[in-house]
Amino acid sequence: MTKLEVLRREREKWLKWKNIAPLQVAIEALPEPQVLSVELGDVVRARLDPDYEAAHGAGIEEVARMLMPWRKGPFQLGSLLIDSEWQSQIKYALIEPHFDLKGKRVGDIGCNNGYYLFRMQAQEPAKLVGFDPSPLYYSQFRFLDRFFRSGIVYELLGVEHLELYEEPFDTLFCLGVLYHRSDPVSTLKSLRKALVPGGELFLDTFILDEEGEHCLIPRERYSKIPNIYFIPTPRALENWCLRAGFSSVEILAKRKTDPTEQRKTEWIETQSLEDFLDPEDPDRTVEGYPAPVRLYIRAHR
Repeated sequence: MTKLEVLRREREKWLKWKNIAPLQVAIEALPEPQVLSVELGDVVRARLDPDYEAAHGAGIEEVARMLMPWRKGPFQLGSLLIDSEWQSQIKYALIEPHFDLKGKRVGDIGCNNGYYLFRMQAQEPAKLVGFDPSPLYYSQFRFLDRFFRSGIVYELLGVEHLELYEEPFDTLFCLGVLYHRSDPVSTLKSLRKALVPGGELFLDTFILDEEGEHCLIPRERYSKIPNIYFIPTPRALENWCLRAGFSSVEILAKRKTDPTEQRKTEWIETQSLEDFLDPEDPDRTVEGYPAPVRLYIRAHR
């Protein structure tokens, strides 16, 4: 048995945790969905047979609420709109014009519940693989895929396991992950090694919107998030990529996070962007740091 197979078996045990196992039971108990059509637009939508929805709509909503919080989306199952914290279509619209996935092997690192992967199906890639070690987000994906029947492969693995994967990828996405890693250059090296020669990485991360080759190191928290380690300037991020072995780095977009993209909804029941910013100065976080700005780049192996 390979190391990767051992990891997969170990991670499957996570689905039996006392707070996760009931979710698996609830998902499996849903009657087989009767789906009339699937739409892969800004709202990833499954149109349901009216008789099926009349009989089972309340049960679908009950399971969806068991799976809260919903960070990425939105999704719609019949008449049920899962209004996620993040309006993920905004990020997708920024990067979609820059990639062509037809016939390619594609991986999404830190894929959450699979919103971007579901959207990517429209470009007809050869294979879509999501990596995320969260059993809750995996459970959300399993629930959604009862309706979307995507064929997406979901691995309960992280970026540190990429080098063990069976085949390299033509295209990788790593969206909103790098600032959670205590060794960003090592993470970028892992991403590069998982690409075929000439492969491409699409990445977004918080940046310090300044000139120079330096980074912010939050003392404890950034925007109330505890596991934020480094926030580089654009030039520092480019240097990290080049030192990790990428041959070139292209800046695609820059966007300041605002309440149209991230906000509190009934589907999270926790704090969101409005709680993370200084109420007297929305250009600063509650800790006094510059408010979140994201840079979107493409790096080539």
